[in-house]
Amino acid sequence: MKIGQKFTFLTYSEYIHIIDNHKKFSDWNTLGLFRSLVETQKLDIDRKIEIRDYANKQFQKSFEFLQLKDPYTYFSLKTLGENLTVADEKEIWKGIRVNQEKILKEKKIKHRNFGEYSKHNCGYDECPYNGLMIKQGSFLAESHMHFNSDRSKMGSFLKSKNYRKQRKRMKKLIQQELVNS
Repeated sequence: MKIGQKFTFLTYSEYIHIIDNHKKFSDWNTLGLFRSLVETQKLDIDRKIEIRDYANKQFQKSFEFLQLKDPYTYFSLKTLGENLTVADEKEIWKGIRVNQEKILKEKKIKHRNFGEYSKHNCGYDECPYNGLMIKQGSFLAESHMHFNSDRSKMGSFLKSKNYRKQRKRMKKLIQQELVNS
């Protein structure tokens, strides 16, 4: 059985029915459900919050993984109906970053190519690269996941360069000592 329409066009009762019977639908998409709650114009804020809370009870793990897969949607859902200050927003984003790192460690995932981070999305509608899967670190990458605990690659490069200089100096000193003695 298929849902047959976009989530953004559903009413409150249809959302509840579909969430309750999600296993019967072959075109079920949890991420689509969560994104539609942010985008839909048919429902008022109170109804959206009710549906979000109801969906969280059913799909708690999917909602938590949304922090990693699509942090902007997670942030929008988490702050639905709230008036936030800049400090509040920064605190929530800080929490999202901490949770992303924790999820990656728990699941023992080494790469960071997930959802929004794995596709080119520059914001221009006419960009030919929009939606293109990209490799992390590519010049097409718009954003990347980074944490405070990440080690700087530049530090190890500078350290090796420094060791190389020291070895060359030592070699010159030894050769001068041999020549002078």
